[in-house]
Amino acid sequence: MFIGIATGFINGLLGSGGGTIIVPTLERILKVETHKAHATAIAAIFPISLISAMIYIKNQNIEWNTTAYITVGGIVGGFIGAKLLNKFPSKWLHRIFGTVMIITGIRMIFG
Repeated sequence: MFIGIATGFINGLLGSGGGTIIVPTLERILKVETHKAHATAIAAIFPISLISAMIYIKNQNIEWNTTAYITVGGIVGGFIGAKLLNKFPSKWLHRIFGTVMIITGIRMIFG
């Protein structure tokens, strides 16, 4: 439950970040296998993001044209990524996930 509260708070406040909390927590603390941790994170982030989006919509904080383009691309990318998940060994998922987190962090700090 604490993982969910922390994830929801970060997702609602920052608009993202759920996977960066859920995946490592599932793997390291709850000992969930890597592929299942990634899939579980996506399944958990969907309703969390839906609630956050409803509040953002209510407060008129959405750029709808941009949202439409990102959504279409995200659906395509999500489909491809989900299909490829089981093709990558856990070692490579860790490397890819960690690299994305590091690059994102650097861009957030210095960008």
